[in-house]
Amino acid sequence: MSAIVVAVVIGFITFFFFAMIGIIISQSQKKVDDRLERYAAGRGRGGLGGQAAEAEGKRSSFIVQQVDRAVAKKRFATGIALQLAQADLKLSVGEFLIINFMSVLLCSFLFYVLGGSAFMAPIGAVVGFFLPRLYVNMRKRARLKAFNDQLGDTITLMANALRAGYSLIQAMEAVSREMPPPISEEFARVVKEVGLGLTQEEAMNHLLERVRSEDLDLLITAINVQHEVGGNLAEILDSIGFTIRERVRILGEVRVLTAQGMLSGYVISFLPIGLMAILFLINRDYIGAMFKEPCGWAMLAVMAIMITAGFIAIQKIVRIDV
Repeated sequence: MSAIVVAVVIGFITFFFFAMIGIIISQSQKKVDDRLERYAAGRGRGGLGGQAAEAEGKRSSFIVQQVDRAVAKKRFATGIALQLAQADLKLSVGEFLIINFMSVLLCSFLFYVLGGSAFMAPIGAVVGFFLPRLYVNMRKRARLKAFNDQLGDTITLMANALRAGYSLIQAMEAVSREMPPPISEEFARVVKEVGLGLTQEEAMNHLLERVRSEDLDLLITAINVQHEVGGNLAEILDSIGFTIRERVRILGEVRVLTAQGMLSGYVISFLPIGLMAILFLINRDYIGAMFKEPCGWAMLAVMAIMITAGFIAIQKIVRIDV
């Protein structure tokens, strides 16, 4: 197989992969919005919203429907759905599994073509299996960090709105209008859920499921306690907001002090991998023996175990909880 044919095949598969992802995400976003609007419009017309949601489901992809139906009652499907919600990805479990399967096929083919050995295909399959999950986890961490950074100012805005005579739901609606994403999106969902008939406590618990933040848990607990026993919620929010802002400030200082150690961990961990990739490009026959001989397989396994253990140890040392 010539290099031109390989490049064309790789380019076509990569284009098809990302095109399918874009189509699935766009269709999922439209499906969620339409279901929410029809449900809200149909609540007062004898359950018309449920029929609309069912009709909307019938217009989705047949393959996605079959996959969703097959994994509907599986335990792992609940965990995947929760992770997608925490990462704010408008995908169903079936759509995510299809993307994951496509990623496994694409990475297996790429590793087989670039490595020139059948031994590389299983390695590519493992990489393709974890790539979508790695992306979801990265989105979760980035979104959680942005949410925590905005939470202190959000609580101050809510406290000022309460002093101005707003109700708690009106204060959350003001947050959804005035604050940037992701916190505005999450509080907008809370307002919509309350408008659709959920209790305030249920909507706030759903928010805590989507955003696993200790500071948010403290805020929700204070709101629930005040709802039960009464008190000045504005003053309570001021105290919580001050505590959260101090935690964010101290956490920022800790991250600055541990940045060098964390960067050293990344350099030490990925330097051997980068060096092996460079040697593979310079002299494929020299480094390719590691992927064809049993001794090379053992060396690769030991290398992977030691690099992973060292990376985890460094992360444990430099990661300080505040």
